Amino acid sequence: MTRIRFQRSLDELKEQLLVMAGLAEQAIQRATEAYRVRDLSICELVMRSEVAINRLEREIDQAALDLLAMEQPMAIDLRFILSVIKINADLERVGDAAKSIVDRVRSMDTMPVIDLPVDIPKMATLAAAMVRKSLQAFIEADAEIAESVLTMDDAVDAMNKSAHLALTTVMSEQGHYAPQALNALMICRSLERVADHATNIAEDVIFWVKGDDVRHHKSLAKSELKAAKLAAKLAAEQGDTLQNEIDKQDPGAQSRE
Repeated sequence: MTRIRFQRSLDELKEQLLVMAGLAEQAIQRATEAYRVRDLSICELVMRSEVAINRLEREIDQAALDLLAMEQPMAIDLRFILSVIKINADLERVGDAAKSIVDRVRSMDTMPVIDLPVDIPKMATLAAAMVRKSLQAFIEADAEIAESVLTMDDAVDAMNKSAHLALTTVMSEQGHYAPQALNALMICRSLERVADHATNIAEDVIFWVKGDDVRHHKSLAKSELKAAKLAAKLAAEQGDTLQNEIDKQDPGAQSRE
C-alpha cells in the first residue's frame, strides 16, 4: 500500500511538472509573437504567466523535497526526483527568457519597425521545438529522443552566431538602427538560452532513464577535436620548418629529386 501511495505521488509530481512545461513553452511562443507583431497586450500575458511559473516552481520543489525526505527513494526513483528538481529549474529559466524577450519588445515600442537581417521567429520555432521534444522524452522516458535534442542545439548556436555577426554589422554601419539591432541581438541571446535549457532537460532525462551523466560531453568532444586539429597543424608546420632546414644544408637535394 505504501508503494502504491509513493507511485501516486511520483505521478502527481510528473503532472505538475508537465503543467509548468506547458506554461513555459506557451510563454516563449507568446513572447515571439509579441516581437513579430509588436503587441504589448501579449507582453502582459507573458508577464502574468511568469508569476504562475514561479509559483509552480516553488510548489514542485517542495513536493520533490518532501518525497526525498519521507520516502528515501533509491535507484531510478531517486534519479527521477532529482531530474524533476533540475528540469523544474530549467523550465523556470525558460520563463525568465520569455520575460527578457518581452522586456525588449516593450523597449522597442516607440522605435520605428525595420527589417533586420535575422529571422527571430525561425530561431524561436527551433528553440521551442527543442523544449517540446525534450519534454516528450521526459513523458515517454525515452533516452533516444533526448539524445536527438542534443544535436539540435548546434543549429540554434549557429543561428545565434550568424545573428550576432549580422546585427553587430548593422550597429556599426547603420548607427541610427543600433537600438533596434541591439534589442534583436538580446532577443536572439535569450532564445539561445532557451535552447541551452532544453539541452539540460534532455541530459536530465538521459540521466533518469539510463543513469548516464552526459553533461559537458559535447563540449569536451569539441575541445578534443580542436586540440587534435591544432596538434596536426603544428606537426605540419614543424615538418615544413625541418624540410626548409634540410634544403638550406643541402641546396642540391631538391634538384637531385
